Amino acid sequence: MGGQQAPLRMADRFAAARAKGFVGRQAEVEAFRRILADGHGAVVHVHGSAGIGKSTLLHHFAWLATRVGRPVTVIAHEPAESAYGKATGDVAAPAHVAPGSLVVVDVPGAVPVAEGLLAHLPDDSVLALADREPPPLAWRTDPAWLGLLHSMPLAPLDPVDAAELLTRRGVPEAEHPSVLAFTHGHPLALALMADVRVHGSRGNTSPASPPRVVNTLLAALLDVVPTPRHRAALEAYAQALVTTEPLLAALVGVPDASDLFEWLCTLSITEYGSRGIHPHDLARSVLDTELGWRHPARRAELRRRASTYYQQLFADGDRARQRAVLADFAYLHRDSPLVGPLLAPVTAAAGAGSTHLDALSITATEKNELPALLAMAGRHEGPESARLLRGWWAHPAATWATVQAEGPPPSPAGFYILLALGAQDLDDPAVTADPAAAAAVGWLAGHGGLRAGEHALLVRAWLARDTYQDVSAVQTLITLRLTHHYLTAEQPPALTLLPFADPEFWADGCAYTDFDRLPQSDFTVGGRSYGTYVHDWRRTPPLAWLSLLCERESAADPLAVAAPEEPGGTLRVLDAETFAAGVREALRGMGRVGGLRGSVLLRSRAVASRAGQGAEPDELASALSALLRETAAELQTAPHDRRSHRALHHTYLQPAGTQQRAADLLGLPMSTYRRHLAAGVDRLTEELWRRELDS
Repeated sequence: MGGQQAPLRMADRFAAARAKGFVGRQAEVEAFRRILADGHGAVVHVHGSAGIGKSTLLHHFAWLATRVGRPVTVIAHEPAESAYGKATGDVAAPAHVAPGSLVVVDVPGAVPVAEGLLAHLPDDSVLALADREPPPLAWRTDPAWLGLLHSMPLAPLDPVDAAELLTRRGVPEAEHPSVLAFTHGHPLALALMADVRVHGSRGNTSPASPPRVVNTLLAALLDVVPTPRHRAALEAYAQALVTTEPLLAALVGVPDASDLFEWLCTLSITEYGSRGIHPHDLARSVLDTELGWRHPARRAELRRRASTYYQQLFADGDRARQRAVLADFAYLHRDSPLVGPLLAPVTAAAGAGSTHLDALSITATEKNELPALLAMAGRHEGPESARLLRGWWAHPAATWATVQAEGPPPSPAGFYILLALGAQDLDDPAVTADPAAAAAVGWLAGHGGLRAGEHALLVRAWLARDTYQDVSAVQTLITLRLTHHYLTAEQPPALTLLPFADPEFWADGCAYTDFDRLPQSDFTVGGRSYGTYVHDWRRTPPLAWLSLLCERESAADPLAVAAPEEPGGTLRVLDAETFAAGVREALRGMGRVGGLRGSVLLRSRAVASRAGQGAEPDELASALSALLRETAAELQTAPHDRRSHRALHHTYLQPAGTQQRAADLLGLPMSTYRRHLAAGVDRLTEELWRRELDS
């Protein structure tokens, strides 16, 4: 009895479908077949404009290599499993590249990645990469590259291949001449035109040249989408870095967006990533630009909704999801003249739905890494700086973190050091020995206004191995991780002090993010001066800070949007989404000393009316705590809400310590416990919102 054939993986089916749908590029394919047959090492450089089919050709190269038994490693936009072999988001040499392998590099900045890989690959490997520009002049003129480099410029498809693509996409042959005249063989334009024809164009198109052709085609596609809901979905997913089904529902304002999400997945302009879908970079640009001039208010509203969605994730307490969406939140500010230039590592890979920060990770620093980190500091800041930083190793106030560049083996690409300080640390020998810490604590003692139990966070050092404090992927990852720390720390800082070696360069970005210049905390180490900025989280707490950034993103003059007043000032009119996020944040703060002092709900009408006119911040916090407990107690009296109340009680009101312990106390499986807890938070929010409206 013969054995049954193993079922195909979804990735295998996807690869087979890609190969079956591949059209044209006969010259490039034959040249690549010869390279594989030769068995020698080679570098294949595929280059051309956006949408010309570079990634499609590289996918086909990978499929061809697997057909002749070559191992394949794909370094693509995201670290996800490849249909052809090992895939990685790493920009260092992948581990265990077998002899004769094909290594595919399909990321922005492919040339330096390829240069870094060559020294680590077996001499019979083939390296294939995609780039918008031709090979560097050094590659074309250096004798070492003779016989190794194979340049493949991509042009539009010829009429025969373009017609074949249209046929496979379901465009009737009678319509081919007009489509070909309009698209001039541009592959993305052909795919878009197929979408337009399949969805039923109601108007004629006229000839144009890419990229104008893509603009015209997208306008046609916008005109023929099935319903206004579908058009809203198309406009919405061009605003976010990556789009998931829940995010799409929030953007278009519907409880269930599954049909819209599935429709977006059918479009030729849609690409897939490990965290969601996104439009092709050229299509995104056109969609975003078109909406920007046609309906700027709609565009601003979509970004506001996206910001609110991300803010709710921070109130929900899922740290992994919070960390993942920080780049998404930053991407909303890409057009700001103040911070847009600082977000280059996020925006450069928007078309891939990835920041390429996945090639980096942050871990707690190990002692054996210390020499390499101090060497970085010494190279960029001098030996005196390295000596001072060494003094903070193992100090209880210090937290060290290393940015790792993955590879064989991983290597430190940067690091940062955080110091939790208070006015009481003025006499600490480590503080008095370090000009940076001494300046910070001196200001805290005289002007910081720290109360009992509060601390300030000094970012004592932060740098990238190769680029120091310049804009880079390492710098961006450190910024995102520090932001995550500010927003979600178990013991959040009252203030954050952030020094820079070039404070003027970062002035606009700091002003936009509500960090004020603090000359009193400037310091000098080894003859080099550093300037410090500060943010007071008591004045503008995390959710209020995120809301401020959202308002500034859509403002004509961002800095004219003032930070909110301190709790106890003017009452704030909260919308339902912000209020709900505030409830979740307040519940998380119930178990911490001072955990409610920064709540956005302190200036809600319900809390203010309970605390009375002129109440101090601590009185407002007490009123909020009492309001939460009182409203939760009402749930206990309703038969349908009792199970939800018990989950709330053991999680927030009298916390068991962890969610697992709370589930054990209730005798519930974790999934059931979480369902009851979610229902309890929702019911508590409903009742509190009713009180807010009644106040």
